[in-house]
Amino acid sequence: MKTHGDTGWDAFPSYLDIVVPRVLQILEEQKLKITFFIVGQDAILEKNHKALHSIADAGHEIGNHSFHHEPWLHLYSEEDIIKDLSAAEEAITSVTQQKPIGFRGPGFSLSKNVLKVLQQRGYKYDCSTFPTFLGPLARAYYFMTTKLTEEEKVQRKNLFGTFDEGFRPLKPYMWTVNGETLTEIPVTTMPIFKVPIHVSYILYAAKFSPILAILYLRIALLLCRLTGVQPSILLHPLDFLALDDAPELEFFPAMHMPLEKKLKVVNRIFALLKAQYDVVPMSKHAESLSANLPSIVPEFKALEQA
Repeated sequence: MKTHGDTGWDAFPSYLDIVVPRVLQILEEQKLKITFFIVGQDAILEKNHKALHSIADAGHEIGNHSFHHEPWLHLYSEEDIIKDLSAAEEAITSVTQQKPIGFRGPGFSLSKNVLKVLQQRGYKYDCSTFPTFLGPLARAYYFMTTKLTEEEKVQRKNLFGTFDEGFRPLKPYMWTVNGETLTEIPVTTMPIFKVPIHVSYILYAAKFSPILAILYLRIALLLCRLTGVQPSILLHPLDFLALDDAPELEFFPAMHMPLEKKLKVVNRIFALLKAQYDVVPMSKHAESLSANLPSIVPEFKALEQA
C-alpha cells in the first residue's frame, strides 16, 4: 500500500494470518520446502508472530526482504542500508530463530552499496535481479494506477528497473565488490524473450485462460531446460489472496480471480515445477552451485544517486 501511494499503510495492515496457512497447506500437500523473504516491519508486530513462527516451524528457510520494504533502497546511503538490513535481521531472527543468509530487495531494488553491505554482513546469496526488458512498461502501468504525488513518482522513478536489466544473465553468477564475492541468483524470466514467468503473471494470464497460462509456463520451463537455466520462481503473498480478503488491494494482478480458482492454478504451478525439478530453498540451491560461476562487477549507474 505504501509503494502504491494508498492511505492507511502507516497502520501496517497485515494479511499474514490469512496468507501463511494457505501457503503452508499447499506446500505440505506438495511436500515442498522453499524460502520466505520476510519484511522486518512485519516481524516486529506481535500480531504476525504466530504466522512467522509457523513458517520456521514447518522447516522453511527465512530470508531478509529489508525492514521498511521501500523499493528505493538503491537510493539509500551505505549507513542507512546497514541500519535497515540490521534492523530487519534482528526482528526476523528474534521471531523465527533463523538468521537470514539470503536477501531479496523490495521491488528488485539493488545497488553496489547494498551488495557491499550484504557481503560485509555475511550473506551467502542475493536474489534481487530481475532480467527483463519490461521494467519501464511495468512502471508506466504502475504510475497510471497509483495515487502518487509528483515527488513520490520521482522517488520511485526506477521502480522495476531499467530497460538494461533485460541484458543481465539468467543463470547464477558472482558479484565482485571490493575484491569480495557474493552469489547472485536472478529471478527467472523466460529465456530468450526475458518476459516474466513468476506466479503473479501466470495468475493474471489465468484470468483469461488457465489452459493458456499453464501452457505459457510450460514453454518457459522448456526453454529453461534447453538453455540450462535452473528456474528461480517468485511467489508473492497476494498470490494467495482474493478480493474478499483484501478489497483495498484490488490493484494487484489477479485479485479479482475467485480464491478457489486462484489456488487451483497455484497448485498446478507447484505440481509442474515439482515434476520437472528438485524444488529446494534458495540456500540449498546456492550451496549446490559450482564454485566456478562467472564473476561480474556491479554496474548500477542508472539506479544510484549521483
